[in-house]
Amino acid sequence: MDWGKVIYVFFSLMSLTSIAGFLYEHSATALFAAGSLNLVSTFLKIGVRNLLSAELLASSLVADLHLIPAFIYLQVVGNLEWAIALTIGALIANLFSMGLVYIESSKNRDDY
Repeated sequence: MDWGKVIYVFFSLMSLTSIAGFLYEHSATALFAAGSLNLVSTFLKIGVRNLLSAELLASSLVADLHLIPAFIYLQVVGNLEWAIALTIGALIANLFSMGLVYIESSKNRDDY
């Protein structure tokens, strides 16, 4: 078992579920947790060297660039609608990222 892959998939899933938690209960704490977990996930993906590593990193960066402004819109500007809209964009980017993880996992299993 590749523990490095387990850890970055874990943080990716935690970020995804935290985003869903914010969309259910619009709290700044949930959005901050989702952004923090996604940043950790992004940093973990920097050192990954597999077939779809560039796509995984790009989708994680897209989610970061949605979650950080969403938190700013929620806390500084006070605009919940923009925060929700940006968070939905991050959710889509993370769903795309998880799809890539599944594709990559199936490719690796075919190699054995």
